[in-house]
Amino acid sequence: MATPEGNFDDNLEKEFYIPTYILAPDASQSEGLHLSDVPTCPVLVFINSKSGGQLGGDLLHTYRSLLNKYQVFDLGEETPDSVLRRLYLNLEKLKSNGDEYATKLEERLRIIVAGGDGTAGWLLGVVSDLKLSQPPPIATVPLGTGNNLPFSFGWGKKNPGTDQNSVISFMKKVMDAKEMRIDSWHILMRMRAPKEGSCEPIAPLELPHSLHAFHRVSSSDDLNVEGFHTFRGGFWNYFSMGMDAQVSYAFHSERKMHPEKFKNQLVNQSTYARLGCTQGWFFASLFHPSSRNIAQLAKVKIMKKHGEWQDLHIPHSIRSIVCLNLPSFSGGLNPWGTPNSNKRRDRDLTPPFVDDGLIEVVGFRDAWHGMVLLAPNGHGTRLAQAHRIRFEFHKGATDHTFMRIDGEPWKQPLPVDDDTVVVEIAHLGQVKMLATHDCRSKSINDPSSHANHDGDDGDSGGEEDSVGEEQRKFGAAETFKIPDEVDIAHLS
Repeated sequence: MATPEGNFDDNLEKEFYIPTYILAPDASQSEGLHLSDVPTCPVLVFINSKSGGQLGGDLLHTYRSLLNKYQVFDLGEETPDSVLRRLYLNLEKLKSNGDEYATKLEERLRIIVAGGDGTAGWLLGVVSDLKLSQPPPIATVPLGTGNNLPFSFGWGKKNPGTDQNSVISFMKKVMDAKEMRIDSWHILMRMRAPKEGSCEPIAPLELPHSLHAFHRVSSSDDLNVEGFHTFRGGFWNYFSMGMDAQVSYAFHSERKMHPEKFKNQLVNQSTYARLGCTQGWFFASLFHPSSRNIAQLAKVKIMKKHGEWQDLHIPHSIRSIVCLNLPSFSGGLNPWGTPNSNKRRDRDLTPPFVDDGLIEVVGFRDAWHGMVLLAPNGHGTRLAQAHRIRFEFHKGATDHTFMRIDGEPWKQPLPVDDDTVVVEIAHLGQVKMLATHDCRSKSINDPSSHANHDGDDGDSGGEEDSVGEEQRKFGAAETFKIPDEVDIAHLS
């Protein structure tokens, strides 16, 4: 390894370094490697060099100076699905030839991904869809604006240092990290594409990358409906709709038009706050008419485990709804909070476990309502916990709304005739994350997560529903690959 600090070499090689012959199928096998030489924590590093302004590029340079350059990848040059396919095909070949070193290295392999929530979700999707026999767990470096995924698992939400000491310190945390399983969620969206207008959903950048991965469901698919376009995707943190997504859309649109103004995390966050004011999120009663509240936009149904669909009551004051998997939203806030013992008993609510097969559904009236999350025990309006949730949009007073998946917003056209736009979210499976030992995410399988917390003392949500029918399987995407024409800078 070419690193100026020679005293780092030995420890890094024993702990993180992957030999070239493992990574490159045409490389000659290293001589003299024994099982005792397998690194403690071999890592593959994926970096969105366009994230975090200059930080992504600086981080790429530092990792490549410390590790084998073939184990550090710039996502702007090579996609994770192509990298992992090549690596695991080579590992299978080596193992079939009796290479015990390759076998042991595969067992210990971990992934580091540096970028925004969109970048992290991209990696999670690829690892999930490749259906590897031993999928490596993933650690996330916060390089984006919100950084909800890293924050949920104890990696922080501030952009990290890019010098050698900072990078080595992060890798040491990865080596000591624990594995956690988290739920993944399938989203299906069906609509009749409008004949004209800016909301045309087939345009390359109108939908999030995870929905773009599938384009239109084939005509032979059981989910296909004649005359409609059907999209399928996945997410790990949240789906939201309404005013919060509108503000996010304004932010991403402005960043797309003026990327030179968005090189600093603090500036990005202040811009986001400014747009929250100008879009009316703080003054919903003046700028966001009652015809735009969630209840008048959509009919909402939920299904608990082993249940049947049941209508979910949405108060007319709610102008934003969030379906949340992780306890981090809008840069680290926890909209669900911890229900107290009365809420758990009377409404059958639970804490927000990340691996219980339930998604938390929370509503907000406006940004002032959202600010209660800054207070101790603060939370939004708890509406439900569900295994599946379905939104049905019919012709109404507006021709569009705004939606967001894991930080990526879009402008969603709504019916203008007697059509119906359907968005349905269902539990899909689980993926493995790496978490520090003081992370905020809780597992239903961890006894300490069931401690009798005091919880909050107030709630304004709807009533919990009772359901019982087995959910229908949708199936995962073949790949979460981002189209070549999409600039990955928007994932930061």
